[in-house]
Amino acid sequence: MAKPKTVLIISTLDTKRDETRYLKYKFKEIDVLPLLMDLSMRGKEKSRAELTPSHVASAGGSTIEEIHRSKERSTITNIIIDGATKIAKDLYSAGKIDGIMAIGGSTGSLMATDVMRALPFGMPKLMISSTAALPGLSTKYIGTGDILLFHSVIEISGVTDMLANVMDRACYCMKGMVKYVNNSFSETSKKTIAMTMLGPCEQCASSVRAALEKEGFQVTGFSAAGVGDRAMEKMIAQGFFQGVIDLAPGGVGEHYFGYMRDGGPNRLESAGKKGIPQIVSVCSVNHMTPSRSKYKKEFHERRKYDLDKFRTWLRLSTDELQQVANEFVRKLNGAKAPVKLVIPMRGWSSVDSMGNSTYDPLEDQIFIDTLREKLDPRIEIIEVDANMEDPLFSRQITQLALEMF
Repeated sequence: MAKPKTVLIISTLDTKRDETRYLKYKFKEIDVLPLLMDLSMRGKEKSRAELTPSHVASAGGSTIEEIHRSKERSTITNIIIDGATKIAKDLYSAGKIDGIMAIGGSTGSLMATDVMRALPFGMPKLMISSTAALPGLSTKYIGTGDILLFHSVIEISGVTDMLANVMDRACYCMKGMVKYVNNSFSETSKKTIAMTMLGPCEQCASSVRAALEKEGFQVTGFSAAGVGDRAMEKMIAQGFFQGVIDLAPGGVGEHYFGYMRDGGPNRLESAGKKGIPQIVSVCSVNHMTPSRSKYKKEFHERRKYDLDKFRTWLRLSTDELQQVANEFVRKLNGAKAPVKLVIPMRGWSSVDSMGNSTYDPLEDQIFIDTLREKLDPRIEIIEVDANMEDPLFSRQITQLALEMF
């Protein structure tokens, strides 16, 4: 008889005692072992959780007594999150949990999903939240995590028939994920490649992916719109991939300037630190996407390209191109494995093509010249006489990938 799966439940028993008890009993009823972690910061009653607030506070470098005495809510919240994260990661590493579930309102959801995002892709994660639909919160809860966000609709306050129905569905959903789905990615004979993708270089990305799959590679795409490339960097650091094809690293400049496709502070760094070979190109690097609220007066005079009625790309200035190039140099020069930088000389995307208002290969040369001057000689810069969306360019990327990976 197979050993029952174990699910870590995160809750705050000082405010969600009855609802959490229901979850525990429901899991036992359907042959799933619950392991409860209590993140209560104000409750005075003795916790009945296997992992009490005292355990969590201690793991976070404090004591529950100090937590109770403190009036610095943000400080003690971070201590509890740090402690809970450490415990959850230790349990995962030891193979003692198969999934993680939480229940809560806005504060509970923010804390629990912080913990969930610290666990690797593939580990089942489910958040029952009464505030999942509040504007802006769902993106904070999910971030770069593969979290299933279950909107309870009704308040989590008392085990009514309706709330019991929500929790029943969530428990059966979690049982299905931990019992019937293979959540491990360590056993594969295929080489796994991470690749950034974006609409204006979609044809190139699709061609490269199809060609590499014919050669036995497994290519996982990430939308380079900010969240996707942040997630890619995180997963590279966790060891999911043996190679990287970064067609659209525009998130480097977007982070530097603080714009909408911000790829985060680690953008273009994880592969180098991990010692994984990477091919880097330049889709969208010569454009920026500031939010309307951050538009400067001179932005209205910039050359622009409207992707659709919601998204507009503005052309970078020559000074900005040089600043972004310096960021590329800083990040790539520390790479511990081979790097090839491949630049299409007839336009860096379908947007960046002859006839479009932002097409300017002479200005783009400033970016290339800065790289040639400052990049480590180990990093080869390859110029291709084609637009990024031309078949010639995708063939060049594919050939390099076959040689490097």
